[in-house]
Amino acid sequence: MAEYPTPTTEKDLESSFGQIKPYMNATMAYYESSRCLFCYDAPCVQACPTGIDIPLFIRQIHTGNLNGAARTIYDSNYFGNICGKVCPTEVLCEGACVYNLQEVKPIEIGRLQSYATSRAIGQGRRLYELAPANGHKVAVIGAGPASLSCACELRQMGYEVDVFEAKSHPSGLALYGCAPYKVTNEDVLEEIAYLQDQFQFRIHYNRPIQTKEQIAELERNYAAIMLGIGLGHTQTLDIEGEALGNCIGATEFIEQVKLLPLTVEVGRRVIVIGGGNTAMDAASESARLGAEAVTVAYRRSKEEMKAYAFEYELARSAGVMGLFNAAPLAILGEEKVSGVRFIKTRTEAGKMRPVPDSEFEVSCDMVILATGQSKRSAFLDLAGSLDRDERGCIKVNPQYFQTSRPQYFAAGDAVNGGAEVVNAAAEGKLAARGIDKYVSNNAN
Repeated sequence: MAEYPTPTTEKDLESSFGQIKPYMNATMAYYESSRCLFCYDAPCVQACPTGIDIPLFIRQIHTGNLNGAARTIYDSNYFGNICGKVCPTEVLCEGACVYNLQEVKPIEIGRLQSYATSRAIGQGRRLYELAPANGHKVAVIGAGPASLSCACELRQMGYEVDVFEAKSHPSGLALYGCAPYKVTNEDVLEEIAYLQDQFQFRIHYNRPIQTKEQIAELERNYAAIMLGIGLGHTQTLDIEGEALGNCIGATEFIEQVKLLPLTVEVGRRVIVIGGGNTAMDAASESARLGAEAVTVAYRRSKEEMKAYAFEYELARSAGVMGLFNAAPLAILGEEKVSGVRFIKTRTEAGKMRPVPDSEFEVSCDMVILATGQSKRSAFLDLAGSLDRDERGCIKVNPQYFQTSRPQYFAAGDAVNGGAEVVNAAAEGKLAARGIDKYVSNNAN
């Protein structure tokens, strides 16, 4: 029997996809902030990819200086509200909290961060005054966290910024790829609108960059070009049956759930193939949409999964089951999925090996492939064959995020291969500083 009923109304969705990090009220924030020890050389700051001064903003919350707290957060991370919700705080700032050493519940840093920033957003607080225009323009391709973080930083330096986004909404996987029980669409779009009002960058929606002529025009009209293009569609496994009906990529599935959740038809018995955090999200979402049985199948052991332990436990709490040391050989069915054929595996000297004569089949009516995302190779070829690493990701200078073509900079998943929103925000800011150095040197 399904753990969750199939949602048919917005109210049902709110019940099935309730926020795992709901907003605090003022009383909760006051008492939670009072628990902070305001550590010197705080380990939580060291664990934050954007280096937010966490003890400072918590002290500001406790003393009622919410505008100051929001400013402290946004000075380091332009996606302060979203990151407060979607960051894996359990293994970052909260995981580093000294209370863990005393077996005391760590400070709820993420929720405090979202509390302060949501107040600033809700009240439309103007926290920044922009620098005078410096006469230079920068083009940003893609409107995800890396791109918009770069745009905010550049606007503070006086650059004009045009963001070109292929879709009709901003913020990349923060909108299309983060599970709805972590952050709502409204939260994401409200923070983007707030940033756009603060920093006055321009976003041109439904404007994909698809031709060499478009690239050449950008190169002529802009001093630098920032690539925040993310990753592509789900990678295939190159096994039989992937083209069957009800076999879908996890990224595509999660996007449907985020944008049109009431229209998503989930199978009765679902198998999610993969062992990363995306697999856990896809599995948990399937269960919350009413699937009767959801299984995450991973080719290695539970201990070797890339997913964070808390993500797996979150999926398990939704009724998801695990199938480990099982490598898929074929997806079965005629027109639609009817099952998956696996072979048992074992790990020897770090290498996965199939166990001879151990094939078995598991019946299902839906398969979700959480097998990673492809690289945007076709686009990169348009931009003049930028140097790439062994994974196919854009190769950059790690300090300035400049590519092999000096006019081009890149950050986010297209560079790191797929990380957290907070990593993209941090990289976008560094790319902006690299762009400023490049443009300033060329202007002299």
